[in-house]
Amino acid sequence: MSNKFLIFIPTYNERENVEQICHEILSLGLSLDILFMDDNSPDRTGDILDNLAANNSNVYVIHRQGKQGIGSAHTEGINYAYENTYDTLVTMDCDFTHLPSDIIRMVEASKDSDITFGSRYLQKNSLPGWNISRRFLTLWGHFLTKNLLGIPFDASGAFRVYNLKQIPRELFGPITSTGYSFFFESAMIFISNGYVINEIPIVLPARTYGHSKMTLHDIVRSVKLLLSLWIKRIANPAQFRLGRQITLKKDLCDPQNWDCYWKEKQDVSGFIYELIAGIYRRLFIRRNVANFLKKNFSKGVTLLHAGCGSGEIDVNLHDKFIVTAVDISPQALKLYSQNNPKAHKIEHASIFALPYADESFDCTYNVGVMEHFTHDKIRQILKEFHRVLRPSGKVVIIWPHRWATSVFVLKIVHFVLKTVFRKKEALHPAEVSLLKNKAEAQNFFQESCFELVDYSFNIKDLFIQAIVMGKKYKDN
Repeated sequence: MSNKFLIFIPTYNERENVEQICHEILSLGLSLDILFMDDNSPDRTGDILDNLAANNSNVYVIHRQGKQGIGSAHTEGINYAYENTYDTLVTMDCDFTHLPSDIIRMVEASKDSDITFGSRYLQKNSLPGWNISRRFLTLWGHFLTKNLLGIPFDASGAFRVYNLKQIPRELFGPITSTGYSFFFESAMIFISNGYVINEIPIVLPARTYGHSKMTLHDIVRSVKLLLSLWIKRIANPAQFRLGRQITLKKDLCDPQNWDCYWKEKQDVSGFIYELIAGIYRRLFIRRNVANFLKKNFSKGVTLLHAGCGSGEIDVNLHDKFIVTAVDISPQALKLYSQNNPKAHKIEHASIFALPYADESFDCTYNVGVMEHFTHDKIRQILKEFHRVLRPSGKVVIIWPHRWATSVFVLKIVHFVLKTVFRKKEALHPAEVSLLKNKAEAQNFFQESCFELVDYSFNIKDLFIQAIVMGKKYKDN
């Protein structure tokens, strides 16, 4: 048994149950503490809990101002456990649908895992006394979380054991739900970050007293979050991972506000754009860039992805190349670190002033960056690339073409958003320097002491972005 062991139980109108469940848990003979968290129950559950705490030195009570949601209660209970240095945390309901007698089995089963779930779906007849509608909702919820979110466990139950020594507190940071959806949202984050989850079969009898706290509003809100998580999982599943800590430079200014672009979109149009852009990056750009770099560079060369963005295109590069990524947007760097845990370095920097010595890299590259700068700025960027490249080093630019299919589509979309929906905000910063042709690319390279060695614009990329490569030569 762990050195410090906490049972957490949220309550709302549970006056018939709290004394008995507290007594049965204490009767297990374990060295543990119990924390009740009451949301100002109208039936005065809080008064009974205060009496229990006064008569038991290992029983604690937190009173909240009102009904704030079971998800937010679990978040606060988990924070309390970390702040008070508990090693093991068991969470459960107060209505005896979770049996205190199962706690010992749960804790024993948790020794070889990070999180242990009590599951209603591992044995038959695990829901005695449940009516048809409640059975249907439970089984339907399990079907959706399993097939849409890829969670093979009982993702909506509150009976869990957390080994807090093995789980960083930051893992709970991305959870946004304050209601019942907390349980499947947290389960998805655990799985996305590779934590070991174990399940043991439990039986959930009908409530001893009272009635279910889940309302129609809770159900609708949970379904909306589930669908939102499903779409995000399709667009970029890595966004649910914890990224590495990145040192940010406070004096670094981002005049184009790229942080706003890379933050999660809240409106429908931005959400759809983010979904389509994410799918395009993974299905087309990622493959094309990886094939191009692997064709032109040998294993172990040093690459600088300057203006790395979310890094979805770099996922397949790290086993072959030593990749350093820089961006001016902290939000982009966060996404990059989630997508690329194997990256050599991830740093906060401007592509106009790269924090590296001369001749540090074999190749610099970026995707969808140059078109957002004026011609003078592009020349500055290329000269900075020239400085950090080794002799005969190469620059690779994936540059949206003036006649790209995406350019026309985005113009139409922006026109509709502006004229029909009266939305002034563009989906991304203006593209002021779309690439006209091969000759223009050659001119840019020559002015910055590069020789154009490759240029392609074809159906492999749906005629959207040209791939341009230049080789460094010395100044005259």
